[in-house]
Amino acid sequence: MATKKRDYKKEYEYHGTPEQKKRRAARGRSRYKLEKAGKVRKGDGKDVHHKDNNPNNTSRKNLRVEPKSVNRARKTKRKRK
Repeated sequence: MATKKRDYKKEYEYHGTPEQKKRRAARGRSRYKLEKAGKVRKGDGKDVHHKDNNPNNTSRKNLRVEPKSVNRARKTKRKRK
């Protein structure tokens, strides 16, 4: 089975865009909010799931704590360039 070589430069360009940086910061704010509420801890193996898949919506009603395996296995529609 022939595998395609990864273009690391292209991946870095995507993750370094201002839009992506803002989304990552919003996800961090959500996790911080739940840490303060005592729902998650550092190194607990849990992810913070956004029910509407919008990381900018940090309202408590939109956030849920899930195991990493469940949250990262979910198929969602993502906008990619």
